[in-house]
Amino acid sequence: MKPIRSLVLVSSDPESIGRGAQEVHRRLQRAIEAADLENEVVVSMVGDVGRHDALPMVIIYPEATIYGPVTPENVPFLVEEHLVERRIAAGLEASTRELSGRIAWLSARRGTLPAEQRIVLARAGLIDPENVEDYIVHDGYEALAKALTEMTPAEVINEIGKSGLKGRGGAGFPTGMKWRFVSQTDDYPKYIICNADESEPGTFKDRLILEGDPHSVIEAMAIAGYAVGANEGYIYIRGEYVLAQERLATAISQARQMGFLGETIFGSDFSFDIHIHAGAGAYICGEETALIESIEGKRGEPRSRPPYPTTHGLWGKPSVVNNVETIVNVPPIIQHGAAWYRRFGTSNSPGTKVYTILGNVNVTGLIEVPMGITLREVIAIYGKGMQDGASLKLAQTGGSSGSIVPASLQDTPLDFDSYARAGVSLGSGALLICNEDTCVVDLAKVSLNFFKRESCGKCTPCRVGTQRAYQILTAISEGVGTQQDLDDLQMLSENLTEFSHCGLGQTASVPIRDVFRHFRAEVDAHVQLKVCPAGACPMSGQLAKAA
Repeated sequence: MKPIRSLVLVSSDPESIGRGAQEVHRRLQRAIEAADLENEVVVSMVGDVGRHDALPMVIIYPEATIYGPVTPENVPFLVEEHLVERRIAAGLEASTRELSGRIAWLSARRGTLPAEQRIVLARAGLIDPENVEDYIVHDGYEALAKALTEMTPAEVINEIGKSGLKGRGGAGFPTGMKWRFVSQTDDYPKYIICNADESEPGTFKDRLILEGDPHSVIEAMAIAGYAVGANEGYIYIRGEYVLAQERLATAISQARQMGFLGETIFGSDFSFDIHIHAGAGAYICGEETALIESIEGKRGEPRSRPPYPTTHGLWGKPSVVNNVETIVNVPPIIQHGAAWYRRFGTSNSPGTKVYTILGNVNVTGLIEVPMGITLREVIAIYGKGMQDGASLKLAQTGGSSGSIVPASLQDTPLDFDSYARAGVSLGSGALLICNEDTCVVDLAKVSLNFFKRESCGKCTPCRVGTQRAYQILTAISEGVGTQQDLDDLQMLSENLTEFSHCGLGQTASVPIRDVFRHFRAEVDAHVQLKVCPAGACPMSGQLAKAA
């Protein structure tokens, strides 16, 4: 492995690509070769850097200097000044506004912000995601080697169980328990499935993991396979994640060449391989049984449960289904131990959580922080406060399926148990921060519009219930809702929860439930007074009456 003195990263989000990032990348490579620096400087393209005011952006390490926007014509000057003369390329620096993406490598190089701790994103942005040697230099595949050479499968499962790791996709189910269920079955073959179908609105944490550190997913799946007795794995990835798919394919190929996948890994009798399966854009396929149906080539619809995937999963065989963020926690736990992992977070929700921050804050993007942080801290420290000094009204904590959390709960710790006791859910990790100009009726209407479009149609409560709930919310938002509509909406919410076949219909009731629970007065104002307190709804009924 060759030592390097500089790492050059070029932003490769869709906006950067549209502005010529690929040509910047090509010219950087040519200019570096012309300067005879190809053995000292590595150039790579990385994912969304969290800023959109200076794209394409170039970040050069170890100085962590940010340049942008950089055009192909700027490249010769940039290379000559920074890489040859080793001084700042004056005039090309990006503005000093802090990067909003928490894959924003500056804090990893110059000290983290208060309370931030990186486990899942420890390497993202610091390594070349297309170079397996970079991953190895940063302790890559050490956990797999430890598991295969120093631990039995049962010991691996026990360590994951003792760590207290819970599913980060929204359900919060104990990972060690799920693995133990699969390991105890005598039916073969068994499968490891990584759920990378990240289609929850507002959530992009898994994409940054896949794009920035793809080998971590591969290593984690191999460890899971060893633990439960599986020799084959599938990564079910959202079809729109083209760059992530390409990097995963490259990583899998490199892992095979290095012997981290394939036969007799690390000289053991364990063999494991991974396949990539791209989805076709169906939100329902984020549900684990619908995902399995899709891999099998069937229509993506949820199965009846029980039986569960732990005993009857892919092709009727025992299967572990873990979210990307969940499974990437596995290598650090195996490498450092469960006791180390439990130093972060809370006693009942150990570890860290990756959140996307959106909405009415000054800085949006991605963070990884210990479980148990509060919304107040997230907004103040990482969001840099509310825009224009506005007040927090609410936060939606997990995309469309997440809870609508009122400002009164902003000091409740963000962990599974604390939120459950407060009657809300943590969800997948998308934090939509809203000020007083947000109308809760409008927010619920937008969520139900999403659910009615994404319902697979298999069960009547969801297929009809989401459509009817959207119609009622639309009427209320237009000032023509009635008291009977409110009663019907309450009944629909209860029926969606009780009778829907899968989690999509059940969580479709969450926005309605939370609006009634925490913002009933605002809903009543729409119906009884024909006014929208937030001033966001058209209230056509009121206008018609006035006319």
